[in-house]
Formats: sequence, structure tokens, C-alpha cells
Amino acid sequence: DLCHEISPQCVVEGAWILSNSVRYFPAGAVFCCVVDPGVGTQRRALAVKAGGYYFVGPDNGLLWAAVSGFEAMEVREIEVPAGASKTFHGRDVFARVAARIENGGFEAVGQPVEAMTKLEFYRDGREGMVVRIDRFGNVVTNLPASDQDQYRVTVGPHDGMLNFRETYDAARDGELFVIEGSCKTLELSVKNDSANDALKVAVGERIQIT
Repeated sequence: DLCHEISPQCVVEGAWILSNSVRYFPAGAVFCCVVDPGVGTQRRALAVKAGGYYFVGPDNGLLWAAVSGFEAMEVREIEVPAGASKTFHGRDVFARVAARIENGGFEAVGQPVEAMTKLEFYRDGREGMVVRIDRFGNVVTNLPASDQDQYRVTVGPHDGMLNFRETYDAARDGELFVIEGSCKTLELSVKNDSANDALKVAVGERIQIT
């Protein structure tokens, strides 16, 4: 299992985790991805082959960031079987198709389609977006780090300078600071506390770090 800590219904967060995890898996890996607030509706179910990997999930943008960086992809629409639960496609649709693909049956999962729903992580220069708030309250962004000791951060109620710290231990207790996270992007943290308790921002919110 890759992650069961995605915030409920948060497709952006799921897409971020998935797109930053693929490269750590061997070729041929099958990703069964379910962040699906539209379950039971007319939204499509997809299986995608890209970069030597396979992805199964809802057509709501969840898969786009993970597959769009590869030169070629093959997308197939999964037919939802009659009698499938309208609240649990993870069990009745996606898990079954993932197992079929693992056994070499990608071409049999459905008919090819040309397009899929796109989800882009907004970024314009040094303005980006909050892509995740983890269980420690760290505010994760899609903005890359640069070589500087301080950053001006504008998000939610905060607009001011913050120190960059290379490790959590380098910060003072209770200090709100900037750190480079495991995805090589900037995060806002408070040592031994929650940054988002102070900032009260949401996934998808714009953030400027200069």
C-alpha cells in the first residue's frame, strides 16, 4: 500500500502523492488509485499504461499528473459492471481490474479512449499552490527551493519573512519556518507543532514564496 492518509475527497492531494511516488517503483507496477468523490455517477473509470507502469482509477484528474510526463500513454475505459456498488468502486471495479492487469490482461479491460480529465498543479513563477497538509500539520507546496536563507511567504493570514531551515532540529521550538520536503519542494513547518494550526489554509489555496 502506498498511502491511506489522503484527506477525504481531496483529489489534488492524491494526485500529488501519486505523481511523486511513481519513480520509486519498478517498471510493470500496477497502481490502484481511489480518491473518488464522484463514485457512482457518470464519471468514467480508466486504466492507463504509461512509462512502463499501469494505473487504474477514476477519471477525475487523479491520474493525470502521474502519467502526463511520459511520452506515450494508452488509455482504456473500464466498463462498470452491473450490480457494482455505487459507493465502493474501489472494491467492485478498480481492485478487480488492477488484478487483471497484474496477470497480463491490460488490453482486455476496456476500449481505448483518446482523452482523460486533466488536473494541473497551478504554478506561475514563485506563486504556486498548497498541495497537501500532512498529519503533522506541515503545509506542502509545489514550489521548488532556491538557494536563500529567508523567504517571503504570502498565504492565508501570513505575509512576511520566514527562515529557511535545513532540518526540523535546526529550528527553534514553536518557530514557523520553511524547509525543503521529501518531494524537493518547499513546505511550511512549525517545530514540534502544526504549521496549519497557525495558518489555517486549505489544499488548492494559492501561495507565494519569494
